Amino acid sequence: MENLNFIDLFSGAGGLSEGFIKAGFKPIAHVEIDKKACDTLETRLIYHKLNSENRTEKYYDYISEKMTREEFIKCFGNSELSDSVINISIGGDNNKIIFEKIDKLVNGKRIDLIVGGPPCQAYSLVGRSRDKDGMKNDPRNFLYKEYAKFLKKYEPKVFVFENVMGLITAEKGSYFKNMQAYFKRIGYELDYTIQKSEHFGVLQKRRRIILIGWQKGTDFKYPKFDILNEEFTISQILSDLKKIKAGDQKNVTKYAKPTTTYLEKFELRNGVDFVTQHIARPHNERDLNIYKIAINKWLKKSERLKYPDLPTELKTHKNETSFVDRYKVVDINGLSHTMVAHIAKDGHHYIYPDNKQIRSISVREAARIQSFPDDFFFEGGRSAAFRQIGNAVPPLMAKEIAKQIKAQLK
Repeated sequence: MENLNFIDLFSGAGGLSEGFIKAGFKPIAHVEIDKKACDTLETRLIYHKLNSENRTEKYYDYISEKMTREEFIKCFGNSELSDSVINISIGGDNNKIIFEKIDKLVNGKRIDLIVGGPPCQAYSLVGRSRDKDGMKNDPRNFLYKEYAKFLKKYEPKVFVFENVMGLITAEKGSYFKNMQAYFKRIGYELDYTIQKSEHFGVLQKRRRIILIGWQKGTDFKYPKFDILNEEFTISQILSDLKKIKAGDQKNVTKYAKPTTTYLEKFELRNGVDFVTQHIARPHNERDLNIYKIAINKWLKKSERLKYPDLPTELKTHKNETSFVDRYKVVDINGLSHTMVAHIAKDGHHYIYPDNKQIRSISVREAARIQSFPDDFFFEGGRSAAFRQIGNAVPPLMAKEIAKQIKAQLK
């Protein structure tokens, strides 16, 4: 039997897609507005192609900088792979272009699944608190209607819609209520749950709505996911990496210590003797001094540093009531707080938990917190990588969702 296939909308770097591919699904197309995320998607698709041909050493040559990206794409890419990554925004007249591109890729086949999660800023509690209108006029509130156009066009058996908790309360719940009614009107039964990412092996406190729809009249039920009962801590994903300083930009480094139970169980280490993108952003002297205070306060007393607690010489403004918890140390003995795209702007919210390494976390550490395997390479440079990681659906979570859907569709 052929692999079940899927289309990934609002793909980002491909966290959802990675989980579905690992569960045995075949991607038909990815649609994403961010060019650097599209480059990441193409690189990863080539990895999966080479992996299926038992030629991953060619991929490792690329990520270990033995060849340029241009050489890598030329040697191992192909037009089918590059055409399947559609770098265009969803909505309006663009949809006609996207449909034409996907139709060529579909080539008459039945689509089994559509997955995706539209940008969450309009629904997020933080986004609403920062906008003077509470995001009421943000067009992203209605991207679910664009998503629905793909459901109407391709009539997948099942769809997966992932988003932030704030979707439930946005505009007193009316957006979410209208969204569900809209999906039902176009022929889908649906249900949703609020899932904790740590139940899937992801080492962070992340809550997400997983809404799943299926065609009316089909024998499908909302899946029951296997809950992980083992308890792992952040220390299990930091201990084997080389010690680095703020500003270290060496892209390829050796592992410093053997693998851990967690990395082995969830296959985050890739079997080679190097790791990429274990790079940290630079910080000025003031930030480093603040980080040192925050780290000591957390490690000694399990207390978070609040802005009013800073010494006077380290304060830069008089507002001591807004954003007082700007500096946050990652909990080495527990789970990380939620990884978000703002990590691309600064590292204050993700300080490394060691007073011998005063810095914010590296790209690779952020990727591991999101459960990306070490052989997953993010294109576009450090800031772009952080943004892609923060916006992603954790692959471990996506894989379990995919497994349960596959069990029913098969």
